[in-house]
Amino acid sequence: MIPRYQRILFWCLAIASLLMALFLIHGCEQTREKLTRHRDQTPLAAPVETPSQTVRLALANDADGSITLVERQIALPAEPTARARALLARLIAEYSYKDSAHPLESGPAIDDVFLLDLPLPSSIAAKDKAAAPESDIAPDAADTPSAYSAAPHMPGGQLAVINLRGTFADHHPSSIESETLTIQSIVGTLFANFPRIEQVRFLVDGQPRDTLNGHAGLARTYQAVNTATAQGTAQ
Repeated sequence: MIPRYQRILFWCLAIASLLMALFLIHGCEQTREKLTRHRDQTPLAAPVETPSQTVRLALANDADGSITLVERQIALPAEPTARARALLARLIAEYSYKDSAHPLESGPAIDDVFLLDLPLPSSIAAKDKAAAPESDIAPDAADTPSAYSAAPHMPGGQLAVINLRGTFADHHPSSIESETLTIQSIVGTLFANFPRIEQVRFLVDGQPRDTLNGHAGLARTYQAVNTATAQGTAQ
């Protein structure tokens, strides 16, 4: 016969163990939520007095391989390079949100954006032309009306050089479709908001790189075109 005090002690220990287990489970859930919580990773905070404005993001969808133009209200810097950097940072941050149609890891992705007037010096242009293959991004986009661009695109524009962080490129999902959609998304967003940008080049940690993460080519010049494949503008 087990003494009564031992039975009481046993049940007290059992209840305490159960409460500790529930507490640990709750703590683990909170920790996981903090680690996986999707945040706006835009590294540049616009001045407080800067009003929000409507911008267009070319968002990718892995389910059907489409690009859709959506409108967002964002406060952006006035200086063009800072503006482009903040806008692209917001674009990539959208992909870290919960239930993103094109999920990417959260964290800084855009290190710098450089805007160079065209035409480039002849030595750079010749080197660029020799290294760049034929366009393989949105083959019909050149014939797509620029209805979603900020203003009509005209000759005598700019080359945008996007310097990606190596951590972003190395951790990007490695597949031709996912990498191509990310590039199309960036190109389409620049086209929709910067009418002077005609061409886009990519660097990774300030250096040329053959691919984003093994598939989509970065060693080439992309034409700034409307990459949207879904009609209309979503809110």
